[in-house]
Amino acid sequence: MVDKRLLGILVCPQTGGQLRWIESKSELWCIASRLAYPVREGVPVMLVDEARHLTDDELATLKN
Repeated sequence: MVDKRLLGILVCPQTGGQLRWIESKSELWCIASRLAYPVREGVPVMLVDEARHLTDDELATLKN
């Protein structure tokens, strides 16, 4: 779980875009960059090199 206060100030390091907490995957997703940042032991890893690319199917789940 990511603290809501922390989530309110974190942004995507690549685009500055808003992040969405995806609890089922323990990731923070950015639609603008199409990147998913891992959260390990409650600590967001906000490094582009550590992020993975979101699939079209994953992005579609956010738009529904």
